[in-house]
Amino acid sequence: MNVEEIVDKVANGEIKLHQVEKYTNGDKKLATEIRRKALEKKLGVSLENIGHYSIDPNRLIGKNIENMIGVVQIPMGVAGPLRINGEYAKGEFYVPLATTEGALVASVNRGCSALTAAGGVKTTLIDDKMTRAPLLKCPDARRAREVAEWVKANLDYLQEKAVRKVTRHGKLRGVKPYIVGNNLYLRFEFETGDAMGMNMVTISSEEIMKVIEEEFPDVKYLALSGNLCVDKKPNAMNFINGRGKSIIAEAVIPREIVEEKLKTTPELIAEVNYRKNLVGSAQAGSYGFNAHFGNVVGAIFLATGQDEAQITEGSHGITLAEVTPEGDLYISVTMPSLEIGTVGGGTRVPTQREALSIMGVAGGGDPPGTNARKFAEIVAGAVLAGELSLLAAIAAKHLAKAHAALGR
Repeated sequence: MNVEEIVDKVANGEIKLHQVEKYTNGDKKLATEIRRKALEKKLGVSLENIGHYSIDPNRLIGKNIENMIGVVQIPMGVAGPLRINGEYAKGEFYVPLATTEGALVASVNRGCSALTAAGGVKTTLIDDKMTRAPLLKCPDARRAREVAEWVKANLDYLQEKAVRKVTRHGKLRGVKPYIVGNNLYLRFEFETGDAMGMNMVTISSEEIMKVIEEEFPDVKYLALSGNLCVDKKPNAMNFINGRGKSIIAEAVIPREIVEEKLKTTPELIAEVNYRKNLVGSAQAGSYGFNAHFGNVVGAIFLATGQDEAQITEGSHGITLAEVTPEGDLYISVTMPSLEIGTVGGGTRVPTQREALSIMGVAGGGDPPGTNARKFAEIVAGAVLAGELSLLAAIAAKHLAKAHAALGR
């Protein structure tokens, strides 16, 4: 069949979308074009812009996407320079932000300017782990406790017997069991190097389940995720216990910089933060005691190939602001669940890899894990910049004016 014949058969349903590669001798770029043309024909629409791209479908289909028809292009801006005084990130960085929200990049850029003028952002990594929590059905609660105790006592055995079989980079470092009736949830904690690690810990956890079922024949493995992981949902578990990178970014900004660059005072920023981010969020029952973590996290995730659904947990966290005894502004962001990586997943897409290279974090670090941690410090610093700028805009009553000028 020629291309037009294949297009016709896809359009009328004789060939399914996922079957097109069978008719293109494995040419995934041609298959992408055929699917798009078939949709145009069937729906009577033009998909011209979706069809303009520079990335190679042959490198993506089967790893990052299925039924590919093209791309969505999101404008990307850059904020900075932002000085980071971290444990892994040291120096000035430019931060790529992919967004269609006018004023966001400008706002983060203003925050970067103020923080850098104040000497930079101090970042502290509190924890680094990826979790998966399989569900086991036990005969009763006592048996569930026995299984949990055995697992806690045999982590090294499970690492050798199960985890090492499927990954060279993952390390089982801990487990927290939860028992509800005869249900046993095992929240495993893994080290995953520079990868965000969800695939790694998922495959490893399934191998561990096989070992447990062999050891306890009366116990049934029901679900690879029992929803205590917790992945891609707002939740108290990750807010309290953390998942991915748990990190704090903080800075002290002299009063004169607050007044000159941000057009307000430390006192007003601290009061707005208290009444808006803390009291207002408490009244709303929010897991995000902050102004807009999700805005900055989302823009960086889209730019750098992170799992966009995990913006949910990246939005968890607390912004603090207070006036120091010297009359300056102390401000910090605490992010308990920043799930990011610099290898694997969407980070292998060329455009996203280029965005990571802007920050000097593309690919694996030496030693493993250092690039992802450096990236986490830069993200936390950018989030702090976004919080500072937005709080200042609200305190100075400039928010509506900025959006009228840049967002309409």
